[in-house]
Amino acid sequence: MKKHLIFKGAASALITPMKNGKIDYAAFSDIIEHQIACGISALVVGGTTGEAATLSVSERYELYSFAKDKINGRTKLIFGTGTNDTDMVIKHTKTASYIGCDAVLAVTPYYNKGTYKGVTEHYKKIASMTDVPIILYNVPSRTGVNLTIEQLSELSKCESIVGIKEASDSIDRFAELSVFKDELYLYAGNDSQILPTLALGGVGVISVVSNIFPVAIKRLCDECFAGDLDSARAHQTELLNFIKAMFVETNPSPIKYAMSKMGMCTSDVRLPLFIPEEKNRQIIEDRLSELSHLK
Repeated sequence: MKKHLIFKGAASALITPMKNGKIDYAAFSDIIEHQIACGISALVVGGTTGEAATLSVSERYELYSFAKDKINGRTKLIFGTGTNDTDMVIKHTKTASYIGCDAVLAVTPYYNKGTYKGVTEHYKKIASMTDVPIILYNVPSRTGVNLTIEQLSELSKCESIVGIKEASDSIDRFAELSVFKDELYLYAGNDSQILPTLALGGVGVISVVSNIFPVAIKRLCDECFAGDLDSARAHQTELLNFIKAMFVETNPSPIKYAMSKMGMCTSDVRLPLFIPEEKNRQIIEDRLSELSHLK
């Protein structure tokens, strides 16, 4: 069953800028405008990088509404609706659909460590309760659960489940996922794996690094699609040390700190996250200065 392709290329998993404990909508507005001006293919609002787990329900929906109004159809809009409670995910997804979005991103339920059947039924129930396209988010390092190929084969039969953001470390895994083709579109979930993911049939990336370097991430995707693998390899390698620095502590603390050094927002994160340690702040600053020529 060929699915609707939500976007191809680079999407940014946007931070949620904070100031004095509140969402900084002035900074968020500027970030959105910069992303659109740089030609980003899609924006993900309220995902892991957006600290959705620490947002209240009212904050989440206010963030959705603000993004919807600000973007105003100028690029694809994806709302993060995942959490570890199936009924709450359905509520978030229905609200996201009502506000208006092109798709939702739903992370595998974390902490609960659902069984094969439980996680499969979780996604099926969400799909049965809404018509909005769903991109699955597989990130075993955060959830403690890895979606199996057998599960994905079953879930790919759901009309509204259209893609998967894959954030694992196995090249074998990307090769296995490539068999789904347009039944379940594959997106890189790690910036360090854009080239191998796209080379194995992926259609794009949902990126953390593109919060700062949307043009560079977009270029890397475009080079892959054009078959210019020499340039893609060079640019993937050029970004690698900075990508590593963005995960020297738990995302999004490093990316927010880097963005604060560029005057884009404060470095504020909500507990239990915290500003990076001093030694790691220096690493981030060093890696950022090495890429001062990029946009």
